[in-house]
Amino acid sequence: MGVSGAGKTTIGRLLAEQLGATFVEGDDFHPPANVAKMRSGTPLGDHDREPWLEALAQRIAGAEAAHEDLVLACSALRRAYRERLSRAAAEARFVHLDVPQEVLRERLRRRRGHFMPESLLQSQLATLEPPAPDEDALVVDASGTPEKTVAAIRRDLGR
Repeated sequence: MGVSGAGKTTIGRLLAEQLGATFVEGDDFHPPANVAKMRSGTPLGDHDREPWLEALAQRIAGAEAAHEDLVLACSALRRAYRERLSRAAAEARFVHLDVPQEVLRERLRRRRGHFMPESLLQSQLATLEPPAPDEDALVVDASGTPEKTVAAIRRDLGR
């Protein structure tokens, strides 16, 4: 989890590969209206995120029912979103990819072909509720290489 540019897709794919898990890109679950809204530079509100969160929760629940190991890359910016997703699977864990704002901006400037413009970073940072100590979440510095970040995640997960 984390804001745009934190490395969710890159880290998630690499982590899933190393764990022998299925990787799922949360952005693929956004309805077309959400993608169009973000592409135009308009931030999503809680109402916009409802169908997206429901689709993600269904995918998580399906993975748990099938005993499928799953790594899901999604923003999960608010505690309420994480709580909703956690209810879909008893063993859900969150990894917050924490990256300094300057690094995020540079990554977003270099990124091509993604619907999320750099202009929405500030709204995501304002929406972000970092995991609280009572949440079952890891906070990992993801400003380094993907390999170092995944190694830290695996170490902290004990895998």
